[in-house]
Formats: sequence, C-alpha cells, structure tokens
Amino acid sequence: MNQLLQTRTHRHEEYAQSGLNRCLSAFDLALLGIGAIIGTGIFVLTGVAAATQAGPAVILSFVIAGVACAFAALSYAELAASLGGCGSAYGYSYAAFGEFAAFLIGWNLLLEYGMSVAAVANGWSGYFGNALHALGLDLPLALTTQPSNGGLMNLPAMLVILLLMGLLIVGVKESARLNAIMVTIKLITIGVFLIAATGNVDVANWSPFMPFGWFTRAADGETHGVLAGASLVFFAYIGFDAVTTAAEEAKNPQRDLPIGILSSLVFCTVVYILVAAVLTGVVSYKELNVSSPVAHALELLGHRWASGMVAAGVIAGLITVMLVLYYGLTRIMFAMARDGMLPAAFGRLNERTQTPVFTIVFVGVFCALFAGFIPLEKLAELVNIGTLFAFVMVCLGVIMLRRTQPTLPRPFKMPWSPLIPLLGTLSCGALMAFLPLDTWLRFLIWLVIGIGFYFGYAMRHSVLAAQSR
Repeated sequence: MNQLLQTRTHRHEEYAQSGLNRCLSAFDLALLGIGAIIGTGIFVLTGVAAATQAGPAVILSFVIAGVACAFAALSYAELAASLGGCGSAYGYSYAAFGEFAAFLIGWNLLLEYGMSVAAVANGWSGYFGNALHALGLDLPLALTTQPSNGGLMNLPAMLVILLLMGLLIVGVKESARLNAIMVTIKLITIGVFLIAATGNVDVANWSPFMPFGWFTRAADGETHGVLAGASLVFFAYIGFDAVTTAAEEAKNPQRDLPIGILSSLVFCTVVYILVAAVLTGVVSYKELNVSSPVAHALELLGHRWASGMVAAGVIAGLITVMLVLYYGLTRIMFAMARDGMLPAAFGRLNERTQTPVFTIVFVGVFCALFAGFIPLEKLAELVNIGTLFAFVMVCLGVIMLRRTQPTLPRPFKMPWSPLIPLLGTLSCGALMAFLPLDTWLRFLIWLVIGIGFYFGYAMRHSVLAAQSR
C-alpha cells in the first residue's frame, strides 16, 4: 500500500507538469459544479420522480439524496486536496486500494459520465422540441424518438453533443467562459419559474403527500416510493464530482477544489428543494410525467410567456451540464491512459489547444450514439448506480488512508471521521439497493466486461507493471 501511495505521490508531482493549462479559479470550479448539477435532475427528472415514484414527497427524495451526497462530497474534498490528479474517484481509489480497484472505479466512471452526457442530451432534446413546437416548427417524431419508443433516433440529442465536441477541442478556458454565461441564464430561468409560480401554490396538491409510501418493489422489479425517488433524483447531484476532474487545471487545487465541491453542492440542494416544492404545489404530481415539467406547469397555469422563457433558459442551461460532464469524462480517460489503464492515444494532448483531441472526438461519437438510441430513464438509472458505487469507494478511501497514511498532508480535513465517511458509505449503498433489478443486471454486465479488459490489457500495460519489470 505504501508503494502504491509513493507511486501516486511521485506521479502527482508529474501531474503538475502534465501539459494541461492551470487557469481555473475557485469561482470557476464552483460554477463548473453548479453548471453540472442544475440540469436534467431539476428540469426533467423532478417531474418523472414525482409522477411515478414519490408524489409531492419528491421533496424528501431530494433531501435524502442531498444528504447522502453531502457525506460523499466531504470525502471527495479531503481526497481531492490531498491527492490531486484529474481522475476523480479513480485516482483516489488508486492510492487507497490499489490498481485493480482503481481500474474498476475508473471503468464505472466511464459508464457514469458517458451515460450522463447522453441522458442530459435526451432531456435537452425534449425542451428543444417544445420550443420548436411553440414556433410551429415540429420535427418528425421519427427523428426525436429512440427506436424502443417507436422512432428512428433522437437526432437533436446527437447533434448537440457533436457541437460540444468542437467547443471542448478549442480549450478549457473558453469552455469555462461559456459555462459561466450559461449558468447565469439557468439561474435566471429558475428565478422566473419561482416568481411566476409561487403565487399559484395550492396546498391541496400536496395531499396525499406520500402516495407511494417510503418504498415498495413490484413483481417486475420496478421500485416506487420516496426512497426509490431518491435513487432516481440522485442523478441530479452527480455534477459535483466533475469538479475534481479539473484538479490539474485549477490554479490552487488544494484550496480551490474543496471550495468548489462544497459550495456548489450546498447551493444546488437549496435550489432543488425550492423548485420541487413549488412545482408539486402548483400542479398535481400526476400531470408531471412529461419531458419538460417546469415549462409544462407554467403553461397549465396560463403563463405562456414564462413557459416559453423557461424553456429557452433550460435549452441554454442544459448545455452547461453536458459540457461539464463531457469535459469530466475526457479528463478521467486522460488520467487512466496516463497510468496505462487505457491505450496511450487517450492520454495524448494536442500541442496547440492543450486538450486531448482524440479522446474528445472518441467520447463525442459514442455519447451521441447512446443519446440517439437509448431512452432517458434507462440512461439515468445506469448513471446512478455507477455514481453511487464510486461514491461508496471514495468514502471508504478516506477511512483507509486515515489508517494507512496518517501523516499524509491534508489541506482539507473532513470533520468527525470515520463517522461521516461511514454514513456516506451506508447511505450511498442503501440508495443502490433501491434501484430496479434490471439496472443491477446491466451494471454487473458492465463490470464483467471491465474485468476482462483489465486482465486482457490494462494489467499488462500499466505503469506499475512497467516499474516491476
């Protein structure tokens, strides 16, 4: 274990000269977190979770998911400040548990981020279609619907990912500037919704408050209730860990990463609770199972101007979510390739743009294909189980390194350890248990493929393997 950490610490010094451009401040990182967190979870999945799983008690689902994320966020903050690196939970698991465990976490992160980009593109496509409909420019159903739902492909979802691919190739600072503009638009959009809708809250819509109870599992494996809703809306919070993938492009990562992680999570949790409360208060939860519930609720209230404005704001705002998650995925692949876990082509930088162009193009093509052919709800469930697994490992990593490396410098040190990381492990593990059985099956299949790739390629090409020869 000491050898692993020494190897990682030595490579941390190399990361400082990795070629990536250190240009992001704590404020930039916080905006990256907000840009990734406030998106499909609040603008799309809030309605799905309320209508099918939790009812008005989706408010509690957000609280439960937010608390679980808070425990994990504190663990992320400690490890990000101590270990650095742009590989997020992959890098932390490398130091705490060794190469094989780190590879499995990295393999899961590829699933998490890749499916996240595709899922958000699906949500974006729904709002984009509504905006075109309002202008009398309807797209053919076959070009906006996946084959499993009767169409050919979701073409808008595919095209927006390919457009972001071009932006990320240009450079991270330019992407951060666009993110800041889009986050501002997104927050204005939420403000418009709250101002227009709050005066129309009818407490009768909150009764019954928990129509599906706390948790039930149907005979077909589908889950319902507040806890099942928490497992679904957990998707809304995954963006904060994308902040850690920017470690090697942060000006002062030991100070700035914890600030970016924790401030973005706290801010977004408050916003989620407010929006969920107002949304279920102005419209019956039974009417919210639509692709654009926030705009739909305003339209039902007769606020067509506000509905159109919110839809336009969401179209812009969801772009930031895709941008940050897409960015995070390319940096994780870059870190894994640098350690020999993936082919070397994924770890090469373009000299002019200082970005991993090959990785960006590869990710863009595959995410576009997933967005075009797999429906939103299946993508979201796959994202959640991969994310929760990574969060569990990060929480356990804090406990492990506190025991094995008590003298490791910790610029940010989590309070009340090991209680908080234990609570994070238990709460995130419990949310995994509340996911549908078919989601678990797909997750296990992905793990089996990853294990095969590790023993067939990664183990023989890793940096550790080279050092031992």
